Amino acid sequence: MKADERIDLSNACAHVTPAMPRTAQRPTAGCKECLAMGSEWVHLRICLSCGHVGCCDDSANRHATAHYQATHHPVITSGEVGETWAYCYADDQFLSAG
Repeated sequence: MKADERIDLSNACAHVTPAMPRTAQRPTAGCKECLAMGSEWVHLRICLSCGHVGCCDDSANRHATAHYQATHHPVITSGEVGETWAYCYADDQFLSAG
């Protein structure tokens, strides 16, 4: 496993389950919705419940947050190479100790 594939869940919340992956495939192809509509994004986020790839809140369309609001899948990680952090929308908490 490459170092950039790991997800840092060292400060886990109650929404982190044993079934959630501890690694992510990076880089991903792009934000699913932005690719479909021909739009651009800033950074990518990966849902740890289902693997959906969406754009971050700095992107015009905020598809990662929209995915959380539609599905209530609480935990995401960065889709960017070299970033290992995770975040819980429900608790508004970063799950990485560092």
